[in-house]
Amino acid sequence: MISQQVRKKTREYPNRFFDSSVWNDLALREGDIVIASYAKAGTTWLQQIVAQLIFGGEPDIDVSAISPWVDSVYPDKATKLALLKAQSHRRFMKTHLPADALVTSPLARYLYIGRDGRDIALSLYDHQCAVSQDAQARLHANGGKSGKLRVVPPPSLSRDAYVARWLEYDGAPFWPLWENVRSWWERGEDANVLLLHYADMLDDLPGQILLIAAFLGIPISSDRWAATVAHCRFDYMRQHAARYVPQGAGLWREGGKAFFNQGQVGRWRKVLPAELNNAYSRRADAELGVDVAQWLAHGQARTS
Repeated sequence: MISQQVRKKTREYPNRFFDSSVWNDLALREGDIVIASYAKAGTTWLQQIVAQLIFGGEPDIDVSAISPWVDSVYPDKATKLALLKAQSHRRFMKTHLPADALVTSPLARYLYIGRDGRDIALSLYDHQCAVSQDAQARLHANGGKSGKLRVVPPPSLSRDAYVARWLEYDGAPFWPLWENVRSWWERGEDANVLLLHYADMLDDLPGQILLIAAFLGIPISSDRWAATVAHCRFDYMRQHAARYVPQGAGLWREGGKAFFNQGQVGRWRKVLPAELNNAYSRRADAELGVDVAQWLAHGQARTS
């Protein structure tokens, strides 16, 4: 049953990566699109899909410049609010907050994308390893503190140890996974919330783009359809990484190409030890319940 309930913000979210108070001052407009996720779950991919739908398959949209991470600590609140206020096109923005830590409005549409936590953790490890030498030097000059760079140093742990720590401490060194997934899953019956999954987008990108377009009420021109899909492919986005990479391509190796890693699902099966995979599965079942844990692991298209 679809809920028409108006949702209230119930808390701020104290975390060094976030300033959740920005939502208290952001005036949402009719048609605004909020893209929500945990980190490395396909957020930038979904931003590109929305950009292609809004701008009719145009190739040169600088998504990083027009679609901010609203609740990031950097840049400051005033800068982001001014950017969004000045926009006359249909606005789209991203959040990594749990659903109860931001203001949700019936004027807006919300897209949430999920991904298996093990693939997320592996991607986060690679993400930290992808920090450019210049950014690393600035981090070291700052005593190892990320500050306004909003990045963390390359990991000192092995890959397996990193994933194990991420699981044990629920998202360390970033922020908790389980409450993020739970909060948005609970909103999945709201009329203005659409739950998506990384695996489903890999399985059928054109079908998922059509689903998103229908949910957002965006008609697709037949003569722009092929370009729209092509511009949402992983290889295209990696080739033009500077348009999509948050904070600027200079923070990442290969001019931002390293920000886009492998674009796979199920990599954990090949690279993580069985005991760690099993520990994750037990934790996911306990935190989410079996049904939601299965969705997070496989999406709608996969059953095993």
